[in-house]
Amino acid sequence: MTKITFHNEWMAPDGCLINGEWIQSSEQFAVLDKFSGEKVADVAAADRKMVTTAVQIAKAAVDRGAPPPHERGVVLREAGRLLEQHRARFVGAMVAEAGFVTSDANGELDRAIITLNLSAEEATRLTGDIVPFAASPGAHNRIGFTMRFPIGVVCAITPFNSPLNTVLHKVAPAYAAGNSVVLKPSAYTPLTSALLAEVLLEAGMPPAFLAVLQGEGDTVGAWLLEEQDVAFYTFTGSTRVGRIIQQSAGLRRTQMELGSIASTIVCADTDLDRAIPKIANATFRKAGQVCTSVQRLYVERSIAEEVAARLVEFAGTLTAGEPRDPASRIGPLITEAAAIRAESWVQEARAQGARVLCGGQRNKSVLTPAVLVDVPDEGSAWCKEAFAPLVSIRPFDNFDEAIAGANSTPFGLSAGVFSQNIDRCLKAARSLRFGTIQINETSSARSDVMPFGGVKDSGFGKEGPWHAMREMTEERLITFNP
Repeated sequence: MTKITFHNEWMAPDGCLINGEWIQSSEQFAVLDKFSGEKVADVAAADRKMVTTAVQIAKAAVDRGAPPPHERGVVLREAGRLLEQHRARFVGAMVAEAGFVTSDANGELDRAIITLNLSAEEATRLTGDIVPFAASPGAHNRIGFTMRFPIGVVCAITPFNSPLNTVLHKVAPAYAAGNSVVLKPSAYTPLTSALLAEVLLEAGMPPAFLAVLQGEGDTVGAWLLEEQDVAFYTFTGSTRVGRIIQQSAGLRRTQMELGSIASTIVCADTDLDRAIPKIANATFRKAGQVCTSVQRLYVERSIAEEVAARLVEFAGTLTAGEPRDPASRIGPLITEAAAIRAESWVQEARAQGARVLCGGQRNKSVLTPAVLVDVPDEGSAWCKEAFAPLVSIRPFDNFDEAIAGANSTPFGLSAGVFSQNIDRCLKAARSLRFGTIQINETSSARSDVMPFGGVKDSGFGKEGPWHAMREMTEERLITFNP
């Protein structure tokens, strides 16, 4: 493999953004290249006073009122144009701090542009509903309708595994709806958010409507929970942290996209030429660090061996290593500790009697794609969220058995079903308790326009610009009685 020299022409602001200014502090934290382990930047962490100041400025801005909807849409579309213009900077940042291979980084940017444009469209289409008063006796002459208004300061707390598009699924709809935003990115991936903030300001977003507070969750995140002027928290991350946020939010509203153990069911009538590439991509992209990555693969017994063999064959074509190498399809996990943990789960499964058909070898923070069979129920690779490039295959004889297995986890974010049998598909739609059930797709298929969110310990509320904007607004009823 050709050694690729690290370049940092993309470097982002290393401070916290408050009212259009990048501010330094006495506390800093290092951002590491996820493949080499080398330090690529020192970033200033927000202190307690900076958090309060940022929220106060955001509150004052939304109290004064946002620019008109059309102008907000213009800003968001311009931001999309600027993202494309600065593609190389964003890709470089994500490859370094998130460990994405270049194809994953480019895909993240492509989707981010779509999210911005969708939000721009919805900025001018945010309306309420007509109330059918004629349904109530004696009220047929009344006229009623609802209107939607900004909820206020939106606090967005975002993850490392989608440092651009998930951030925009929170920031763009919030601003499109007329809210101000205080963003706390993951401390693993702060630089992509800093670049995004530069783009949004250049596109014309009023400085008081966007703050970026860098730092750790147990400091900056905890301080943001104490700020009573925050009206809405939107969070993507672990169920454990989601519970903490929800407890602190009280009567304030939240949107939570939390943990997951995602399942996909493959029936014997499946077109495997179509399904296997989808399953492999959904399992291994971003090194398996996607909340909807296929972790449990239920396969009808008559085709289980063929599916396993074809998935192993496909995994063998996926080069794992230096993310800047165009040949690489799987980059590093977010930390070496995460890779060590995933490697130990593969070793644990083998010790428990599972067969490791391929992969599971670790080189620092890179783990080769692993396919496992016969993993017991108590195996970590089966019963805990992996967030790594590994999948466990389990055969089934009865479709109800597969549905029950998928439903058996505390989580319910997304599930996939491959079948040509309409009765089975409808049964899956009615019986799988997930926020999304995808027929002839994997659990990890997503279009940015669709409503996205989970049930059970996977959280509540919806992303997707149209849906998120309704989460982030207050609906007001107006009636006229002639």
